[in-house]
Formats: sequence, structure tokens, C-alpha cells
Amino acid sequence: MANLYMRFPGGKAKCLTLSYDDGVINDRRFTALLKEKGLKCTLNLNSGCYAEQEFDDFTSTHRRLTKEAAIGLYKDSGFEIAAHAVTHPFLEQLTPAECTREILEDRLNHEKDYGVTVRGFAYPYGTFNDSVIASLKACGIVYARTVWSSHNFDIPKDWLVLRPTCHHEDEKLPELTDRFISGTPGSSPWLFYLWGHSYEFDFHNNWEIIENFADKVSGREDIWYATNIEVYDYVDAYKRLIFDAGMTRVYNPSAMTLWFEYDRGMYSIEGGTSMEM
Repeated sequence: MANLYMRFPGGKAKCLTLSYDDGVINDRRFTALLKEKGLKCTLNLNSGCYAEQEFDDFTSTHRRLTKEAAIGLYKDSGFEIAAHAVTHPFLEQLTPAECTREILEDRLNHEKDYGVTVRGFAYPYGTFNDSVIASLKACGIVYARTVWSSHNFDIPKDWLVLRPTCHHEDEKLPELTDRFISGTPGSSPWLFYLWGHSYEFDFHNNWEIIENFADKVSGREDIWYATNIEVYDYVDAYKRLIFDAGMTRVYNPSAMTLWFEYDRGMYSIEGGTSMEM
């Protein structure tokens, strides 16, 4: 029997995405590095935690950007803006109504400030329960990142309990990076999902971790560099492809071009079109 494999744009079998939290002053250096290397990132911000004044102390934790500085740095940057709750609380300890308010107001504030549609989320402190997940769904959030390392490159099965590959200070990062670069995906494409806080690089004096990582993974023709929401939307669109019973025709009801491998052949299909295979 012929096999059917999802592939990323361009027929690529590997994807890299990053997710960094809190909107801190260290993001200036961090985002400049990502832009230089052509990497993409999702930035998870708390709309109620902006600093009241500018800071230049890079050795302290959580020196946040002012609202004006954050908008100047992130707006129209090519990075995704995602919610992180207004005040960064332990959401599972709030009432359902208060939890929902934290999520929805954060989404509304970011959409107004950055001129984007916010559909992503990162759990403050990485904590949540079923009630928090219900609130996320009610607020139109489609994915939410945890802090639990998977140490693999699997495509998420539950996007509201999204497990990243690892944190940038994980001792397995070098091994995982080398395996991602040199390995060959099989039936399922690979997703390397790195997360952290950029202030950690200054606080722990280890910028070389992200610099070395960026050097290794950047500029590779076999990797799709994407934000979290771009990965989610692509996978979601792929799942909606409609194949006929004999696997001779496919219809793409989405608006994006999708790629797949079938019976050892590579195919791409534009949005809103049908195609013989």
C-alpha cells in the first residue's frame, strides 16, 4: 500500500519554531539575532506587566520593556504576538470568570496595540487545569504552550497542551540539535520547538547557547522557519485535505498551498483547488 506523508512548504520535512516569554529588555538583542539568522519566533506578552520606565540593567531578571518600547520592537517585526495572560497569574488558582478575563483582555489588548489577530498562548508558570483549557477555548485560543520538554520532534496532538522540544538551557539541547540537523524524518515530519526567556542569557551569562544554536540551524534549505501560529495553521489546513476513496484525487478547501508525499511522489496543491494524483 502506498504511504501518505505530510510535508511542510516546499516539500520540506523539518520545521523550526521558537517561543519566548514576558517581553523583556533582553529581547532587543535576542530578536536582532533571530532576524540576522532568518529565524522566526513567537513572543508571549503580558499586557498588564509593561514597565513604567526604561531599564538598562541586563543582569537582573524580568526587566520588562515599556509598552511604547515593546510596540516599537515587536510591531510589524515578522514575529508572532501571543497572549500570556494580563498579569501573569497562576491561572488554575483563579475563578473561571477571572481566568477567562485574564486571557480575553490580554488578547484584546495585544490585538489593539499590535494590529494583529492573537490566537496563541503560553501558560504563565506553565500551570493549568481543565478549567483553564475551557477558558482558552472560549476565548478563541487555538494553541497553548506548556513548559514540559518532550525531547522529540513530534507534531503536537493536543495543541492546547503543547509540549516544546526543550528549553534552551536543557542539557540535551546540543544532542537534539545535532540529531535534528543530521537526521532524516520518516513518515511524520519533524518540528523542533525551542522555548525560554531572553533575560536568562544575560542573567546566566550564556548568550553563546542561542548564538551557537542559531548558527547551526539557520540557512538550511531543508528546514521551514515558522512562528507557532504558522505551524498550527499549516497542520490544521493539511488535516482538512479531502482525498477520494481511491487516492487518485485530492481537494484542498483551505486558502494555503499544501505539500504532501504519496507513493514516493511529492505533490503540492494550491488552496481552493482539486488535483489528480
